[in-house]
Amino acid sequence: MSFSNYKIPYPTDKQYGKKVAYFSMEFAVHQPLKIYSGGLGFLSGSHMRSAYELKQNLIGIGILWKYGYYDQARNQDQTLQVQWNEKIYNFLEDTGIKYQITIHDHPVWVKAWYLNPKTFNTAPIFFLSTDLPENDYISQTISHRLYDANVATKVAQFILLGIGGAKLIDELGFNPDVYHLNEAHAISSAFYLHQKFGNVEEVKKRMVFTTHTPEEAGNEKHDIYLCERMSYFCGMPLDQVRSITGMTDDLFNHSLAALRFSHISNGVSALHGEVSRKMWNHYDGIAPITSITNAQNYKYWADKQLYAAMEANNEEAFEERKSYLKRRAFDIVADQTGKLFDPAVFTMVWARRFAGYKRADLITRDEERFKALLSNKKYPVQIIWAGKPYPLDYPAISDFNNLVNLSKQYDNVAVCIGYELTLSKRLKQAADVWLNNPRVPREASGTSGMTASMNGAVNFSTFDGWICEFAQHGQNSFIVPPVDYAAMHTHEQDEYDMNQLFEILEKQILPLYYDNHKAWRQVVKNGMKDVRHQFDSNRMADEYYKLLYK
Repeated sequence: MSFSNYKIPYPTDKQYGKKVAYFSMEFAVHQPLKIYSGGLGFLSGSHMRSAYELKQNLIGIGILWKYGYYDQARNQDQTLQVQWNEKIYNFLEDTGIKYQITIHDHPVWVKAWYLNPKTFNTAPIFFLSTDLPENDYISQTISHRLYDANVATKVAQFILLGIGGAKLIDELGFNPDVYHLNEAHAISSAFYLHQKFGNVEEVKKRMVFTTHTPEEAGNEKHDIYLCERMSYFCGMPLDQVRSITGMTDDLFNHSLAALRFSHISNGVSALHGEVSRKMWNHYDGIAPITSITNAQNYKYWADKQLYAAMEANNEEAFEERKSYLKRRAFDIVADQTGKLFDPAVFTMVWARRFAGYKRADLITRDEERFKALLSNKKYPVQIIWAGKPYPLDYPAISDFNNLVNLSKQYDNVAVCIGYELTLSKRLKQAADVWLNNPRVPREASGTSGMTASMNGAVNFSTFDGWICEFAQHGQNSFIVPPVDYAAMHTHEQDEYDMNQLFEILEKQILPLYYDNHKAWRQVVKNGMKDVRHQFDSNRMADEYYKLLYK
């Protein structure tokens, strides 16, 4: 097919006629395409699927990571091993487009690959690569590893996505009405567009920004002189960069720049919108911050047979299906760990990206109580952990390895590796309870619990992110009662949340599951119903057009 004067290769719905280019560092659209690390990718993947289902006039722009994020393997003692394995994708189409961008005052060749909408039922996505024989080795490595640990390489990746992506759009002749930045990684595109249109107002008119970070320290900042040396500003003199971005110190704050170059922006839950407005309100010249709550694609994630049994009021079929889903997932657990889990036993799963604030090990910190929970004969429990720490986040890797070592003491505790889309779906199907205990208010949205509900798991969570818009304790989920966390030290907060987890588990969840299973099943179904439309990404993709792209 021809990629000059590119148009979406299917008829678009008139209400979504505005042309949009959506930039993201990662897309989790399907298991075979391993170019994502966690929640940001899961979110953008669902967005692309919904854009396709709704026939929106939208394309995705990403990077083709040669080694992905990393492959999670095991050392001899079962602890975490990081592997970098080359990925080969015969389903991506060569666009034939090749062009140069400047990185570190040096021309770098960029090649564009295409994910056809028919391949995985997504909006069209273009992926950029510098892994070309025309480039020197250092330039080739820019597109090797997602979130490379080397600072200069990371800045180069931001340039590739932003400037490289904006230039690709010109090569395609797509001329979008809206440039949508999913996180601030691609804000270098603003300097390319400034060069193209000649002033900030023309850039602002076209740019919108989604922030996913609920605390200022978590937003990416880099040495402004390094950025200048790396050609981040498209040759714009530093004085002018400072003048139009309002950056007066030695750090370039990517999110702050994105807020100043956009005409509107959004947080990813109602609570995150509030937190973001408070967080940024002392800065001048930033875009208004609204909120569009994250969601996940029902069509891709939900177990349709479970929903069909629920809608037919067929209790036997519902129980049989959930039992089958558990057994199928437990085959994976057995294959990985040598442990045989029982589908009749209450199963709790904690699985997501490992990061300190998500507190993977929270429930294990009271050793006596944890041991009592795991050895309870009246109300037996099985627990599974899974998730990928960032390869250089040593505290998170240590948490993962401590859980692996802890699991060796118990037949009913397992830690799985290879937490990607397929394992994520299987573990949600395995779960009776999906445990989520981030330190409030640090989870901007979190979405894993949405897809857990779509697979018959009950959310058990601290009151943060999307949960605040969904949860009805004892009706569709179980929630740690929120308190004034701001008045607590971190240690007190962790202690309070851990004690509440045990209290609710021991006195409410387990008795309900074992002694009144019919009532338990109703909680499961309430969650499935409540998540179905409000947290389906079709609602979210529709809101982006109505609230952000209008």
